[in-house]
Amino acid sequence: MSIVETVKGTAQGLVQGAMAKLVPLAPDSWIPGGVPDPLIAHQHGKIGTPVSRIDGPLKVGGGARFAAEFSFDDMVYAALAYATIPRGRITAIDTDAAVAAPGVVLVMTHLNAPRMNPPAVFGASPTAVGPADLPIMQDDRVHWNGQPVAVVLAETQEQADHAKSLIHVTYAREPSTTSLDEAKANGIEQGLFMGQPLLNKIGDAEAALASAPHTVDHVYRTPRHSHNPIEPHAATIAWIGDGLVLHDASQMVTAQAKTIGDVFDLTMEQVRLTSPYVGGGFGCKGLWDHQILGAAAAKLAGRPVRMTLSREGVYRVVGGRTLTEQRVALGAQADGGFEALIHSGLSIMTPHNNMPEPFILGTRAAYACPNIKLQVQVAKMNMLANTFMRAPGESVGTFALESAVDELAVELGMDPIALRIRNEPEQDPTSGLPFSSRHIVEAWKTGAERFGWDQRSAVPGTRREGEWLIGMGCATGTYPYYRMPGAAARITLIRDGASVRARIEVAAAEMGMGTATTTAIVGAERLGLSLDQVEVGYGDSTIPGAIMAGGSQQTAAIGAAVIAAHNALVAELLKLAGNDSPLAGLSPDEVGSEDGGLAKRDDRSRRESYASILERAQRDELVVSKEASPPLELMHWSMHSHSAIFCEVRVNAVTGETRVSRILGSFDCGRILNPKTARSQFRGGIIMGLGMALMEETQFDERNGRIMNPSLAEYHVPVHLDVPEIDVIWTDIADPHTPMGAHGIGEIGITGVAAAVANAVFNATGKRVRDLPITLDKLL
Repeated sequence: MSIVETVKGTAQGLVQGAMAKLVPLAPDSWIPGGVPDPLIAHQHGKIGTPVSRIDGPLKVGGGARFAAEFSFDDMVYAALAYATIPRGRITAIDTDAAVAAPGVVLVMTHLNAPRMNPPAVFGASPTAVGPADLPIMQDDRVHWNGQPVAVVLAETQEQADHAKSLIHVTYAREPSTTSLDEAKANGIEQGLFMGQPLLNKIGDAEAALASAPHTVDHVYRTPRHSHNPIEPHAATIAWIGDGLVLHDASQMVTAQAKTIGDVFDLTMEQVRLTSPYVGGGFGCKGLWDHQILGAAAAKLAGRPVRMTLSREGVYRVVGGRTLTEQRVALGAQADGGFEALIHSGLSIMTPHNNMPEPFILGTRAAYACPNIKLQVQVAKMNMLANTFMRAPGESVGTFALESAVDELAVELGMDPIALRIRNEPEQDPTSGLPFSSRHIVEAWKTGAERFGWDQRSAVPGTRREGEWLIGMGCATGTYPYYRMPGAAARITLIRDGASVRARIEVAAAEMGMGTATTTAIVGAERLGLSLDQVEVGYGDSTIPGAIMAGGSQQTAAIGAAVIAAHNALVAELLKLAGNDSPLAGLSPDEVGSEDGGLAKRDDRSRRESYASILERAQRDELVVSKEASPPLELMHWSMHSHSAIFCEVRVNAVTGETRVSRILGSFDCGRILNPKTARSQFRGGIIMGLGMALMEETQFDERNGRIMNPSLAEYHVPVHLDVPEIDVIWTDIADPHTPMGAHGIGEIGITGVAAAVANAVFNATGKRVRDLPITLDKLL
């Protein structure tokens, strides 16, 4: 069985014709403040041209194996039993009936689990991705309602599921904090994000607010949200010799392999984690208790294990977004100029993790204002550890901020778009850094014209069609540009007679957003090859480097790594070319890739194909690996993706039913590398924002800390009837300070959407909803 999964760019019907020739590229020409890499100009090749996903045929044809579709000989199936108290101890656990049930191979509890180290909690080190610093099934302690307390292994999944129902657990409950009021009463702390205080103060915002002639000052609330990827979490796990092999659904392949290896005192060389395909993930597809428990049970039983979570199991074991209470206060002059901006409030965490909802992040660079106060504080509850969920901080933070901006526009009698443009900053208002690229005003103007914003009535509740009240709303969305260090790429040139093909391998993850396709495009353009000459390998912890599919940074990280590896490849090829080559005596700075080989930049008669160089050197292949340059651009510039979201809603005056009838996203995210997959990413984020606005809410029983709606029947997400036609446009203006000129697009789509919907509801009805989701009872 092959563990390494590669996606070939030769799928039928994906790309018509050969890729155009590539202009020579300077080896390190994208340095901050320097000349942009010619890739961003997309004068040739496939950059900026719609390309279908190269993994599409594999998926629709059933050839793509997901984590729960791998198998080993003699494999058993796992089921988890979950605690039913929020905090306390297990005083007795009766597993006799489960052990005796048909097909059962093993029942593992804290009484017989192997000794394991606690996983390193996210943020504790560059490779730590544990959800909490708690030991897993090492003692009789219960820390949240839903914590796994037993693992059953059986010959079939049905047998394991039945046997776990026969386990009886007795608990001694201990005092717990499961209500928001209790958590506040126990004390509030300063929130930290990536080790830094979530706190910014410029001037005296409270005094400026008190003296401003026009103000708004309100509290906005967002509920808990749970992850619901279409593929529930799963892992297929085996111990082979003294090593551990995991086929998992992971966004953080290399770091997860390192963290789980440390749990079992294994080196990185002893752990192999593959994640070739992930059926959706929004921050949740990482390390949780189930993979560690599956590995422990496999070790104890001496047999491979398939661990698949039920939909309910995802709610019990996998954390989501925590609730927030946010105060936004704005003070302005009569012309709309901001004098005070206050965005502060409360997030909730457990005592054992460090993941507050950093809702002020987007506000830091949003608007020009001389007096700013931003702060996130934290209270703690006994609950499942919360984690990243698409645009953590920005998605809920923009709801509060952009609702307040809309309320200020009403107070001023001013168009809400004009108010936003009036307060556009010339530089980052909190860091003082210049913006690397900021064209949100252009996005506003083109979006407003395309959407028909001039048809909006400034007086709420005045547009009506029968029972339906019609309104329009808008909001700004934002998400920062990240590029994490440590990204690397491996390029293998393979000679096949007179032609070559290339394999590009990156330690990245593909969750359905088109990473493999974008990597193939970037690699083919950089190497001067056609797309069908490029293979992409990813999702394997044995590939050099570490790239996390999170923070909307993976594409930039991959691009920088491919650029670095290509530079190294050119240098190695010149060494192999020798004195008989037309390229003899040239330095790497003088040479670029084009048309399947190398050529002197200013004299293309001096050129030689890759195949010719390899043949002369009597080599069938050449392999280079190189780590990307450090993300120095983040030291020099304030870098963000931006959006202008426009929404039209229809609210039934009799029932309060709300329907979004039109929505448009106008995005400013640098160069768009593949418009086809980008459009899908933008629309997917907008749909998730519609769910946040209108229906998503994790029902948390404050009496005992139990999640009460752990299924898609009770946790509502948007379905076809909830989603209108979504129009998407973008500026496509390259940022000269990033690899390929691109910004991240994976998370910008959700930001601003909930506020745009809420603002449209106000325009339709005159009712302001500051507490998500916007349900019927809040409008009747």
